[in-house]
Amino acid sequence: MKIDTSYPHAATSMAPKAANANAHPAAAAKSAEAVSLSPLVGSLRSGEGPPVNSARIQEIKEAIAAGRFKINPEAIADRLIESARDLVAGSRRAA
Repeated sequence: MKIDTSYPHAATSMAPKAANANAHPAAAAKSAEAVSLSPLVGSLRSGEGPPVNSARIQEIKEAIAAGRFKINPEAIADRLIESARDLVAGSRRAA
């Protein structure tokens, strides 16, 4: 088998252009790329989180400590299945 050497090597085809050879790498990357962030990133950076009902959390903690907290396995299973279906449907839409 003969190796065809007529194609340019990857290293030579990806070499920087002479005009940009003296430019700072970060400056070259900045001008060539654009980044867009969702509004969610802004809320995460500002320290905003999801709404928290501290009173309800405390009520549940006390019920667990006192042994009054009842677990409904059927409701948990139903919600878990629903969540899995949503994830599968979302991945199918994205594909």
